[in-house]
Amino acid sequence: MRTDQTMPGSHATPPFQKLLIAVLPVMAVGVAGSLVTGPNVPAWYAGLEKPGFTPPNWAFPVAWTLLYALMALSLWRILSLPKETPGRSGAVATFFVQLALNCLWSFAFFGAHSPAAGLIVILALVAAILATMRAFRPLDRIAALLLAPYLAWVIFATALNGAIWQMNG
Repeated sequence: MRTDQTMPGSHATPPFQKLLIAVLPVMAVGVAGSLVTGPNVPAWYAGLEKPGFTPPNWAFPVAWTLLYALMALSLWRILSLPKETPGRSGAVATFFVQLALNCLWSFAFFGAHSPAAGLIVILALVAAILATMRAFRPLDRIAALLLAPYLAWVIFATALNGAIWQMNG
């Protein structure tokens, strides 16, 4: 017997609730990151030596807004699968691990003023994004592919973080 939100007594999560579960945590991480990053950009970050491939400051919030939207859409697609889909709960857990590392990076790099700590966290983040994509792919190939720009940006950010650590260490 199929259960969905249209049947009385259903245990399925309504579509709007799935959207909130996908969007709110991603937005919360974006807000938390900007709260720790924003005040540190004009003072501490501005005083660091940076490589020539450093994007202008305005590019970061533009890129992250797009990437967070893609991340939420990706998670929403996985959450929209039936709860009993094999691998779904593990894939969602993996997503939230990478999301926590995403948030932790802002606190390590900007909050602690530590490019070294940021580098450690961002390397773990790259691995966690790859694990998330690997977990999403058999469930929903599009959900996995929606994370590809995020992975590319974080790999670029890893190179930037590493260069900043070397130049200022």
